[in-house]
Amino acid sequence: MGLHLDLVTNSFIIANANGANVIQWHSGDSNWTQLAGILGNIGMTSSTFRYPTDVTIDPMGNVYVADLLNHRIQFFLIGQFNGTTIAGVTNQTGSNSNLLYQPSSIILDNQLNLYVADYSNHRVQKFLRY
Repeated sequence: MGLHLDLVTNSFIIANANGANVIQWHSGDSNWTQLAGILGNIGMTSSTFRYPTDVTIDPMGNVYVADLLNHRIQFFLIGQFNGTTIAGVTNQTGSNSNLLYQPSSIILDNQLNLYVADYSNHRVQKFLRY
């Protein structure tokens, strides 16, 4: 569903919505590496997703995931499989500034502020650097 080109590692980071995970595919490789989530395991825990739609990474290699049906953004320190919710509340929708309703796309600016396309709230939310 979502794709991020990582020029540092010459790889694609892919939000695999139907697989409920995030993978990394290095140029020239014949296999992918799982970065977050558990292939085929849908859930609401710190290590599972319900339809991840977008992914981005910061300059340190940390991973940010838009988890559409859990209504949250998950943050994974590089090399870690347990994430932290940094925007939204797991499985809770709403239009307050601390809630999301189907976050579909994310991007970081050069100061590492996070912008979230909050699909069902018809808005873009800005979250200051985590």
